[in-house]
Amino acid sequence: MKTTMSIHAHRRTLELLDGEYASIHHGRSHDFDDLREYQPGDEVKDIDWKATARSHVPLIKRYIAARQHNVLLVVDSGRNMAATAESGESKRDLAILASGIVGYLATRHGDRVALLMGDADRRQDMPEGGSESHLELMLRRIDEAIALDGPPSDLEAVLEHAVRRMRRRSLIVVVADDVAYTHDLDVHLGRLHTRHEVLWLSIGDADLMARGRALDELVGVDTGVGLPAFLRRDRGLQRAFDGAIAERRERLETGLRSLGIASARISSSETAIGSLFALLQRHRRARR
Repeated sequence: MKTTMSIHAHRRTLELLDGEYASIHHGRSHDFDDLREYQPGDEVKDIDWKATARSHVPLIKRYIAARQHNVLLVVDSGRNMAATAESGESKRDLAILASGIVGYLATRHGDRVALLMGDADRRQDMPEGGSESHLELMLRRIDEAIALDGPPSDLEAVLEHAVRRMRRRSLIVVVADDVAYTHDLDVHLGRLHTRHEVLWLSIGDADLMARGRALDELVGVDTGVGLPAFLRRDRGLQRAFDGAIAERRERLETGLRSLGIASARISSSETAIGSLFALLQRHRRARR
């Protein structure tokens, strides 16, 4: 049975879905459906001449169009994604979970999913496929690529690669770290969004102040330097930290919103499905 949760595409001219996974259209496709009278604008090549001769009325063939999304998962596989998430879980695990949910929804509805991931040193991709075994292999590749001793993240370079690589119009789902919104990010996303539909998923950072948790030593994956417990307890530093984090998140959301890109932030495995559902609903309601 197919799940009722689905990925909606707005651009009918991209030959993506318009909310349904099978639709009748005027033209040629895979499965014959029925005949109807010819109307101005229909393709002459679709006229059924034998049926027309029998009925003395021009009739054209109608087909069931098996339309598919072309879905591309763009995943930040740098070592930043091996850090601890807001919930205390691994960001890598949450990235795999988010990618798996999106891929599962797509493959269950007959869509085809491809993967592009990368860091500061390399880019890796997998061609599109429509099976659950292909999705499982894709998730394993993500798991193997993200490591604490791996290269740092460079999402801008990965998105630039996607701009050059993606000729076929697609729905692109970006799974990223809690990043700052930069000029390069805006440029690459803008170029992608002119041709494709883009969704954004942020994997939430851990609270550096470790409030609500034991004040164990937290060490930055890039610097290897931790923040001493006595500094984390400083109220003034906590307020400054919270203000800077809130400003960074607001800038990211504002930048994505200005491009018309729906976004969500995943903070834990428990909230992942709800966050993704809300994201897909916002995308479905969005005006194109």
